[in-house]
Amino acid sequence: MFVGHALLAFALAVLFAEHRGWPTRQALLLGAVTGAFAALPDVDVVYAVVAIDGRLLLGQGISPTAFWDAANTVHRSMTHSLLVAVIAGPAFGLWAARGSTGGERADRLRAWAGRGASVGLLVGLVAVALAASGPLGGVVMAAFALGGVALATLARRRTDLSARVLGVAATAGPLTHPWGDLVTGQPPQLLYPFSVGIIESRVVLHPDPTLHLLGAFAIELAAVWLAALAVVRVTDRSVATFYDRSAVFGVAYGALALVLVPPTLEVSYHFVFSILAVGVACSGLSWYRSTLATSFRRRPTVTDARAGFAVGATGLSGTTMALVGYAVVYAALWL
Repeated sequence: MFVGHALLAFALAVLFAEHRGWPTRQALLLGAVTGAFAALPDVDVVYAVVAIDGRLLLGQGISPTAFWDAANTVHRSMTHSLLVAVIAGPAFGLWAARGSTGGERADRLRAWAGRGASVGLLVGLVAVALAASGPLGGVVMAAFALGGVALATLARRRTDLSARVLGVAATAGPLTHPWGDLVTGQPPQLLYPFSVGIIESRVVLHPDPTLHLLGAFAIELAAVWLAALAVVRVTDRSVATFYDRSAVFGVAYGALALVLVPPTLEVSYHFVFSILAVGVACSGLSWYRSTLATSFRRRPTVTDARAGFAVGATGLSGTTMALVGYAVVYAALWL
């Protein structure tokens, strides 16, 4: 899910930039920044670390169920709000305003004024979270604000994107985030801090819980595909990059439907880890057969980078074929 959120925003930003005629490098930079901000709302799981008295930080064993039970208390609430996104995004853009290093005093003053406005907006969000959700809510919103400031600072230093563009990316990323959550759990509180609910319950893709999980996984996989195809489009690669004989082995994963306990949203670790392992195995086989296997002792080149993308594309194809194979076998057995 975390990867899907980021890659959906990445793909949309890259395709938008490509549509507007941006150079390839700038389009990919915009996609990377937007994708990073799209993943930011899930920083709210930091609540679990606080709520379970820091036992995670002390190295004591905490079961995944205990962790998520604690995290879900505030997960998909304040940081997933559309209202928060349209305030925090511009605030992060204001923080990224650049002042002239050697120059005009007015330019520097504008940059500092922008940072002051940014701090005011973000402190206001933390205050609202404190009032609406108590001290732990304030902790979560503060983590969200600090994470966004860190991303904005990094983007300002490592890219040449303007503060205005960064503000748009910082707004668009979180705005794309909540929609992928509609099929995987408690619906996001889209209008936090108001208690008005737009969508009151999870969107059910199929009454069978396993097919619902497979559908949710397919949606996330589609986001990965969209991101990969966006890269193919802006870098003039061929769609044939996704075809490799190694990916065909993914079909064999369908046989696990005969022995694997049917996964659901509540118990899905065995399915997710095993199907991703198939994708990794397909990538590994493709890598072994590619020119990368002979590249250890020389400096990486553009050709190696393209080959590396092709290896990843093979893993994506293999995972997709594994999902299709599993779905077909499961449907034939249980429906």
